[in-house]
Amino acid sequence: MTTIVEETTALALSEKSKLIKSLGRFDMVFFTVCAFVGLDTLGLVASNGPEGFVWLVVTAVLFVAPYMLLMAEVGSTFTQEGGPYEWVKLAFGRFQGGIAAILYWVTNPLWVGGSLAFISKDAWDANVFGIGTGSVGDYVFKILFIWISIGVAIVSLRYGKWIPNFGALLRFLVLGFFSLTVVIYGAKHGFAGFEGHVSPTRAVFFGLVPVLLFNYVGFELQNGAAEEMENPQRDVPLSVLRSGITGVLMYVVPIFCIILVLPLKQVTGIGGFIDAVTLTFNGVYGGAAHTLLVLMTIAFVGALVTSGAVWMIGSDRIQAVAAYDGAFEPFFGIFNRKLGTPVRVNVLSGIVSTIFCVLAIAAFNGGENAKFQVVLTIAISTTLISYLWIFPTVLKLRYSHPNVHRPYVHPFGMPGLWVSTILVTFWIALGSFAAVFPNVLERLFGVGYKFKEEWGVGQGTYEALTLGTLAAILVIGILGYLRGAETRRQIATVPLEQPESPPAAYPA
Repeated sequence: MTTIVEETTALALSEKSKLIKSLGRFDMVFFTVCAFVGLDTLGLVASNGPEGFVWLVVTAVLFVAPYMLLMAEVGSTFTQEGGPYEWVKLAFGRFQGGIAAILYWVTNPLWVGGSLAFISKDAWDANVFGIGTGSVGDYVFKILFIWISIGVAIVSLRYGKWIPNFGALLRFLVLGFFSLTVVIYGAKHGFAGFEGHVSPTRAVFFGLVPVLLFNYVGFELQNGAAEEMENPQRDVPLSVLRSGITGVLMYVVPIFCIILVLPLKQVTGIGGFIDAVTLTFNGVYGGAAHTLLVLMTIAFVGALVTSGAVWMIGSDRIQAVAAYDGAFEPFFGIFNRKLGTPVRVNVLSGIVSTIFCVLAIAAFNGGENAKFQVVLTIAISTTLISYLWIFPTVLKLRYSHPNVHRPYVHPFGMPGLWVSTILVTFWIALGSFAAVFPNVLERLFGVGYKFKEEWGVGQGTYEALTLGTLAAILVIGILGYLRGAETRRQIATVPLEQPESPPAAYPA
């Protein structure tokens, strides 16, 4: 048989030797649940009431389901470290892979330094002890939050993987205990009921779709560490299936509970989840409510830390792989020999995140509700745009690499693969446009709104900030690619198909 090979670089071969197999199936499921289930946007979705809940379910069926099928196939077939970068490179070329990688990577410093740090501080401020907005404590809390997430990403994966595992368990604890409390609260005090429209409308759809898609991405993240998995050919499809079903339920149940318990006017974008926790705890636990609320808030902040950490673990590896493959500045393609982690990219992520956080505090007055949405949407736009490269790779690789063995294929054959690719790419294109140019589609369909009243900044300011951010990222990506020219000239080849790992000791 002819061995199918991939062209890479001598630096890549050197750095791959430092990777240590650490992720079993259990770890992969929990890793993906931790990546997939983000608690920071629960309030934003719930603030749209029953209609937001309907769109949450609709996107689960029409986006998450086909997305899972695509990632199960490509993630179990092309199991090189750096997953999404490698898929785009094989499908569309190294330069395209480099651009997709930097868009995918830079999302996470912006997200951690933007929405995660902001929402964690607000929850802590309200329920543990006051810090204030724009104070020294405000800066210290958020910067500490960022560097704890970075520290977890730096630690060797054989130990660091337990933080995402713990993060997944924290989600089960926080969301499970909250949902149980809601049932008790409803039995004692009655429910607010579903206030507002249940029938889907265009206005809510265009405003909410970027957030919903942002909630529902992350299945490919584990493949950032594909060569550190014990058996990716066998375990990727199962981990995607199990984490997908679990993750959707972990969104649907608490959001349903929030809109069932809280009057719609009390649900805010930032505080919706914690507001519901406060209301139900006070109504159920009496004198113990404050202590339980403090513990719940600490667990909530801990869950957000693990969200940032798990995305740093995956996305920093993807960017480091792009660098050692010659698609970015090779300085950032070095893995630490002792830890087996891309420490240089990890530190870069922390610096970018810190700068963005400081600018966000200064520009948006500590993350007031409308301004917070601007910060979050900037992060969403870079995430979603990167998937415009990632999703079509599955279909393209079926045609360009038909002879590579696929342990798992789309269950509905080529027609199903075409339909799934078109569906998820359509959703991502729609969400990307709505995130970068809000209120354009709304005006086109006759449901426009007064931009400054909604966002807290003028539309020109918003678009200049978002487009300027995207332009800066693209420039950095292009310069990084040019810097990788010498690395690309040092050509090496590796087998494209990795030998399947022997069965692990745990049961199937």
